[in-house]
Amino acid sequence: MLKKLLLAACVSGFALTACAADNSAAVSVPPAHAATPALGSGVDASDLQVVQQALAKLASGVQVDVVNRAPLPGFYQVIASGQLVYISADGKYLLNGDLVDLGAKKSLNDAAWAAFRKAELDKLPAAARLSYAPANPKYRITVFTDVTCPYCRVLHEHMAELNKAGVAVDYLAWPRSGVVDGAGRPTETYKAMVSAWCAADPKAALDGEFAGREPKAASCANPVQQEFDLGVKLGVNGTPAIFTASGRQIGGYLTPEQLLQALQKE
Repeated sequence: MLKKLLLAACVSGFALTACAADNSAAVSVPPAHAATPALGSGVDASDLQVVQQALAKLASGVQVDVVNRAPLPGFYQVIASGQLVYISADGKYLLNGDLVDLGAKKSLNDAAWAAFRKAELDKLPAAARLSYAPANPKYRITVFTDVTCPYCRVLHEHMAELNKAGVAVDYLAWPRSGVVDGAGRPTETYKAMVSAWCAADPKAALDGEFAGREPKAASCANPVQQEFDLGVKLGVNGTPAIFTASGRQIGGYLTPEQLLQALQKE
């Protein structure tokens, strides 16, 4: 996978305050009818072919989601298989890392990621989320979570405080061990999260699992695999992964004070 090939070059402070994914876990392969890539202004089918052929030199089956003309002349900005990279217009070179506007002193990756993530998260129906929300929230965040992740448990312990401060929390399931193990069997974390989403009272079941109680096994048509695959697509590599309503990622685990400060900057 492209993500594994580029993993050594991906360094983020987020990993210091989050539970990392199990990179040995089997990851779902996108379906053959994956969505047609979004092509930005000035990008056509021939540009997409250059990008696809370049990525194929690294790994087969890479799903290209977005291709834009990069602010860096002679390069495309590409989101593919959970990574944002830059590929030269002749298909010979790939850059993996932040492109920084020195005048503005900001990463040009952030805006591209935020727009893509917001669009993808907005497609997910409300019924697929487990929401903890006050009556009239000032802010809403989406959190990819895992019931076995200590940082996720600490964040959940502050739920009442977050809700009191006007923060609505929408949980999506992201079992760090993956959906299936190397033998193709459902992982224990995946089964635990399915049991929560399928419980008669899903929020009470999730509360219990975060508190360390053994989940009561349950099954139903559920969004857990869909949400895991979505997280991979959005570049999630650990939990909690916290996104604002604008699609910007702000954590990793944050204290309530840090979280509010980040939201107030939106």
